[in-house]
Order: sequence, then C-alpha cells, then structure tokens
Amino acid sequence: MADRKVIDSGDDAGPEPSLIDPRLLEILVCPLSKATLEYDRARQELVSRSARLAYPIKDGIPIMVPDEARILED
Repeated sequence: MADRKVIDSGDDAGPEPSLIDPRLLEILVCPLSKATLEYDRARQELVSRSARLAYPIKDGIPIMVPDEARILED
C-alpha cells in the first residue's frame, strides 16, 4: 500500500497535537472521492485533495462526514 503523506502546516501555537494511528490512515479514504487522505498533524485534519475537503479529527477520531469538512481554498 502507498505511503500516506503527513502535512505540517507550521502552526506551532498551542500544545502538541495528538497523533492518529498510522494503521487507521492506511484504511481511511475520502467518502466522496474514495481517494487517499493526507494527515495534517498541526491542524488535526485529514485532507482530500481530490474532493478539496479537510475532515477534522476531534479527540483522535476522524470525522469523515462531508458536511463537517472544511472546504479547501487552494
């Protein structure tokens, strides 16, 4: 299986963010595009470039609901 990309958005303000289980990253895909996700550790989000969405991670749990995702502006 391909390696998943970890993004560091550089926002170092605040406490150290928790890490997500790498095994979970191996199996999760975007619910809309079915594409792989990139983990943004600083923002605590799983990013789907193909769907242009960033899914939040709350208390270590990915919230894979498109209505809860942040729309990427890039």
